[in-house]
Amino acid sequence: MNQLPTSKGFSRPARHLLMAAGLAAVLGAVPAAAQSLGYGDPGDADTAASSEQSGDQAGVQGGRRGERRTTVRPYIELTQGVFARLEPKSDVVTYTSVAAGVDVALAGRRTEGTVSVRYERRFVEKGTLGSNDTFSGLARVRHDLIPHALTIEAGGLAARTRFESSGTSRLNALPGGDQISQVYSVYAGPAFNTHAGDIAVSGSYLFGYTKVNTPSQTAVVQPAQPQVDIFNKSTAHSAQVSAGFRPGTVLPVGLTASAGFNQEDISNLDQRVRDLRVGLQATAPVTRSLALIGDVGWQEVRVSARDAVRGADGTPLVGKDGRYVTDTSKPRALAYETRGLTWDVGVMWRPSRRTSLSAFVGRRYDSWTYNGSFSYVPNARSSFNLSVYDGISGFGSRVGAAVRDLPTDFESSRNPFSGDINGCAQGSQSGGCVNGALSSLSSAVFRGRGVAANYGQKFGQFRAALGAGYDRRTFIGARGTVLAAANGRVDENFYVNAGLSGPIDRLSSFSVGIYDNWFKSGDSALLDVNSVGINAGISRQFTQRLVGNVAVGLDSVNRKAVDDELVGTGLVGLRYNF
Repeated sequence: MNQLPTSKGFSRPARHLLMAAGLAAVLGAVPAAAQSLGYGDPGDADTAASSEQSGDQAGVQGGRRGERRTTVRPYIELTQGVFARLEPKSDVVTYTSVAAGVDVALAGRRTEGTVSVRYERRFVEKGTLGSNDTFSGLARVRHDLIPHALTIEAGGLAARTRFESSGTSRLNALPGGDQISQVYSVYAGPAFNTHAGDIAVSGSYLFGYTKVNTPSQTAVVQPAQPQVDIFNKSTAHSAQVSAGFRPGTVLPVGLTASAGFNQEDISNLDQRVRDLRVGLQATAPVTRSLALIGDVGWQEVRVSARDAVRGADGTPLVGKDGRYVTDTSKPRALAYETRGLTWDVGVMWRPSRRTSLSAFVGRRYDSWTYNGSFSYVPNARSSFNLSVYDGISGFGSRVGAAVRDLPTDFESSRNPFSGDINGCAQGSQSGGCVNGALSSLSSAVFRGRGVAANYGQKFGQFRAALGAGYDRRTFIGARGTVLAAANGRVDENFYVNAGLSGPIDRLSSFSVGIYDNWFKSGDSALLDVNSVGINAGISRQFTQRLVGNVAVGLDSVNRKAVDDELVGTGLVGLRYNF
């Protein structure tokens, strides 16, 4: 990637579509565990490879690959919609929208992945809202350059969120207002693995870029509440290398030496997260399905930032975009630093291809840390996945990690009214959600800890999916800078997404989606927000390519400091599939 898109370019529909096309053309694979800026599962190189296979490539083992084929399905839509604000005051908006999109499923000999992108332009006919456009999409694609040796992966997300003065954000944004943000995140990088006798050698590199477009923040700051600096953009680099041998080859236990470097640079106040670690992992088999894992290493983590430019009275200056103006005349101030020995111990249990468990406890970041995952795929029609995470990063790295955790064969789920992604995606063997990663747009670096779970079930021709999670962020800010006010603040977010879809008859189908999102602010209970909604849609196939759609929805936003919102939505439309 020789040139990064600019924020100005992101605002143009043509550039949106070019970016989507470029994203779909970049293919490859980097192990997800090697990508996270914070904490990764310890283990030897072969264990890591096996873990990756049990996730993204489990569909091949289960025979699902034979059921998939490469498909490209572009479409255009024309709809007539209504947006009725019922509370706090009545307001009815009618509009016509034109949308174009494409859904791609890749299942070749060397390539696998999914790309779903959509651009929509709304022309308001009546009401207080102005015309607007949105771009949404989700992609994860992998390509084997050299089978079993060199792969390359790319992925990305484009989503619209609604954000508050506290920084909290959520998907299923109401269609209008100054508090709408557009989030873009892309990543790409290669990975390799080879053997020198009994020694397995592997490595990877990842580059990521994340951008958030927002209107002026000053329009949404509530009276008597602190200014929250909304994330602008960041770049992230991650490089990993390891070498080791299996248990029972050179020694009864397996040993792997590893090294990793991660860095994220955030444009807001020139923040930087740098993480360097070297370690030695040992794997001791207990039974054919159970192994004990131990890891000891040395790690250095540094978080730094600059202060904002201040006026004569010491007040930090805010730019036209509503973000603090960075004072580049002074050096970075150290916000957090830890260095020294780290350790982790845990177990890995794999009684069958259908079940796997890993659980670890240790000392990192000057405190106890917990990490693990559980996967259960009893048959080809159902799956359950659970993950526990802990790490220090910025918003951009957190979003990139959430996208990489999605399966490559996911099926996109969209709000039938707005066309936005719903946040959770389900594949043949696993699923994932990006809701937790998008829960706050605050620019400050944070230590993120949480748990995420996803369940998918097919019964007959019907599909059901449930995603839920908890995300806790402890923000880090340097003393003597404007971010000092955020240092130690803890924000919590709980989310639930559920969906059901299936046929009504030979030519008709339905979908129903429900979501609930709770945000608890570390600044004040007055900033707590609860968002809940339900939407339903019906599709009717008139010809082989022409489909009619009807959708309705009800969304509610409950706040303590300002008036609650209740909005009803509806639309009728036609889609033409090429």
